[in-house]
Amino acid sequence: MDNTKKYIPLLIGIAIAVGVIIGGKLNFTDTSDRLFTTNSKKDKLNRLIDYIDLEYVDDINTDSIVDVTVNGILDNLDPHSTYISKDQLKNVAENMRGNFVGIGINFYTYKDTVAVIRTVENGPSERAGILAGDRIIMANNDTIFGRQWSNDSIISKLKGERNSRLKLKIYRKQTDEYLDIQLRREDIPIKSVDAAFMLTENMGYIKINRFAESTYKEFKSALSSLQKLGATELALDLRDNLGGFLGVAEQIADEFLEDGKLILFTKNKSGRTDKTFATKRGSFETGEVYVLINENSASASEVIAGALQDNDKGTIIGRRSYGKGLVQREMALGDGSAVRLTVSRYYTPTGRSIQRPYTNGKNDSYYHDYYKRLRNGELSNGQKIDVADSLKFTTPKGKVVYGGGGIIPDVFVPIQNNFNNETLNYIVRRGYVSNFVFETLDADRFAYNDILEKEFVNDFEASDAFIKSFEDFINLKERTKFNFAVYHNQMKEMLKAEMARQLFGDDAYYQITSQIDTMINEVIFLSSGNSN
Repeated sequence: MDNTKKYIPLLIGIAIAVGVIIGGKLNFTDTSDRLFTTNSKKDKLNRLIDYIDLEYVDDINTDSIVDVTVNGILDNLDPHSTYISKDQLKNVAENMRGNFVGIGINFYTYKDTVAVIRTVENGPSERAGILAGDRIIMANNDTIFGRQWSNDSIISKLKGERNSRLKLKIYRKQTDEYLDIQLRREDIPIKSVDAAFMLTENMGYIKINRFAESTYKEFKSALSSLQKLGATELALDLRDNLGGFLGVAEQIADEFLEDGKLILFTKNKSGRTDKTFATKRGSFETGEVYVLINENSASASEVIAGALQDNDKGTIIGRRSYGKGLVQREMALGDGSAVRLTVSRYYTPTGRSIQRPYTNGKNDSYYHDYYKRLRNGELSNGQKIDVADSLKFTTPKGKVVYGGGGIIPDVFVPIQNNFNNETLNYIVRRGYVSNFVFETLDADRFAYNDILEKEFVNDFEASDAFIKSFEDFINLKERTKFNFAVYHNQMKEMLKAEMARQLFGDDAYYQITSQIDTMINEVIFLSSGNSN
């Protein structure tokens, strides 16, 4: 299950600190006994907690004190060493593993009721006959509607042990009937490849949202399918990709680099250096590749962009990336929680560290870097990117690249005003687009049964009356007066794309948005120039 994703720039930095897993190549050489032997520092902390537990005037949960203490310690290290509570760790682990045990639906809470947007292809819900638009009102004889049911509590009801039975009561609006459906919970994939399709006759497109355990397999399958369709060029979209497993990023970079090319190296506090080289197995070594990045492309995304840029392979397009060059290693704390501790730095093949500067510990300025770039004009003018001559490096073919804070693209593309307008972003964040589209489809789902995905993507056009209905919908919700005259064409594409997502899935959504995406259009323009 996945709710509609919404991106809020302010949360990007925090999301990285909490959610990024980098699989390093370093191993702890000390055993756990050696790492945690009794010492005066440990005793001091233990005695304080025990003293509070025994003597403090009020009852207090010392577990919460421990959590605060651990966070306090990590706050004084670097921005990416972080503590993950027991409750958080399960969700993070599922996300990075690439699957969870559930029933296979995408849903959102519509008027206090679980409304099915789509079922996962060949998942238990699809096989049991659940349809888009169905309302789930009971699970194992427990009602799951009403304001007291949060998304988390609903998800906990629908998830469970593998092969466990779940009895659902469904209300189907189209036929005005109640249905009893039984199914078994199964492993449900969490896709990390959002879309894969042909942009032009020769160019394929793959969008990756994170680097999980399953990502390389998904990527390889998508790449093979595109090559069979004639792709000799590839647009690899890593925008808003916060990172993930380092090893997976290395595997994907290997697909583009010749045998023996350096992908990256890491260095720890003792000076130990580990290098990773490309192998012979790459299937796209002779193909032209364009890597799309932006200010929210971080960590493992930057590994791929840096490896290709430093080896003079392909073209990096977009805006300066986030700037995370620290490697974390996860360590369980024995109570279901864990710590991700920065254990090394990684460097691109030319020797660049792309970690942007930070003072010791976490601070607001580090996480608010997006707004600093916005104020400085860097997001709309590549000439305003601050570079230091002392961090200048040269690739084998003589191209100058810079370290010190993210990957600077070869071709700069300013932020796209159409879809980064504050008003439009507000409308999307509030869920108005998805809600309106759901209600539109829900009014007569039979009308869309015979429409094919290709026909919808190529031929459907939102009418002016449809846009006016959406404008009225928002004004009713907001009790104000929005006027979409300036954004008329953008709203047409946004609504069409969301309809495609709810009818056919993410692939159709990105096929539509790609047509008005300035960065993708720049890729196509560069490709046509290379082929002349």
